[in-house]
Amino acid sequence: MAAKNFEEALARVLVHEGGYVDDPRDPGGATNQGVTQRTYDAYRRSKKLSTRPVKLMTGPERNEIYRRQYWDAVQGDTLPDGLDYVLLDGAVHSGPKQSIKWLQRALGASYHGTVDGVIGLATFAALGDTTNYSALIDRICDRRLAFLKTLDGWPHFGNGWKRRVANVRAVAKADVLDIKNPSTVLAVPLAGGEAKARIEDARRAPSKTPGDAATGGGLGGLTMAGILQTLQEQLTPYSAAGGWIGKFVIILAVSGALLAIGGIAYRWYANRQRAKIADALDAVPA
Repeated sequence: MAAKNFEEALARVLVHEGGYVDDPRDPGGATNQGVTQRTYDAYRRSKKLSTRPVKLMTGPERNEIYRRQYWDAVQGDTLPDGLDYVLLDGAVHSGPKQSIKWLQRALGASYHGTVDGVIGLATFAALGDTTNYSALIDRICDRRLAFLKTLDGWPHFGNGWKRRVANVRAVAKADVLDIKNPSTVLAVPLAGGEAKARIEDARRAPSKTPGDAATGGGLGGLTMAGILQTLQEQLTPYSAAGGWIGKFVIILAVSGALLAIGGIAYRWYANRQRAKIADALDAVPA
């Protein structure tokens, strides 16, 4: 772990980020070498400078943004080799807070703090108890991939994102294992992998309302069937009305039962999907 790792980690991330892009499907909008227009505007304002198109960003500006906005946010200078690069790439792609959450969740039972996206004493204590950094990198990348799959951009950018995570995993684990084979170590450019992947673009979990409505309607139908059954028993001795009421009771009972079963099944599906998405977005405790 050393400050000198910043330059190497930055070079790798820039391979993934490429140059200037302005894909209307990319929620990051106009982006140059991984820096969005919004981030560049904030940086320029902090320097008491007028804003300008991110396409005009200079190399020194880019490097300072990466260090201040991402590397320092994940405390890259204090992280083990390989892990520093994993967190930097995740921070640039999905935000520092999200990248740190992947680390905190991946630390598992050894982490006793809150999954809050802030590296503190609890995070470093858990890291100190970790001996297998290669396995930790695997868990972080697995969580990152699960997160990406919940985003609206997955159908269009998923292949690029998936290849990016796979490349980050391989390069970082090569650092941990001290593998010097260039074909294993090098980051590679990946079309579509540069599109920003932020939690704000997570798809909505399915609502339980349709299931509740179907279940309520089905139970209501069964209740009505019971009422009509009682009415049929009262009318049968006096008229022929009991016959058609009986048929209607059967239809109502079957329909109500099917509707109630369908509603219960949908509620189970909706709850399961909501829990899955919440877990992927780190909205639930580990």
